[in-house]
Amino acid sequence: MKADETLDCYGLMCPMPIFKTASKIKDVEVGKVLKVIATDEGIKKDIVSWCNTTGNELLSIEEDAGEVHVFIRRLK
Repeated sequence: MKADETLDCYGLMCPMPIFKTASKIKDVEVGKVLKVIATDEGIKKDIVSWCNTTGNELLSIEEDAGEVHVFIRRLK
């Protein structure tokens, strides 16, 4: 999937990937896609709740070689 912005949270543990995502999404234009790269498995559950709470769209969660790639479309 193509992303307009990327946030590297490699090696960060919960709750830092969510905190950094919340900060970075403000820099992403409405309608654009943010890709978050993380190694903490907890992001798979946490990002679903975060998107539901913030009103942003979770497009996909993909795993590749120990990394979790999350794609979020900013809606607000």
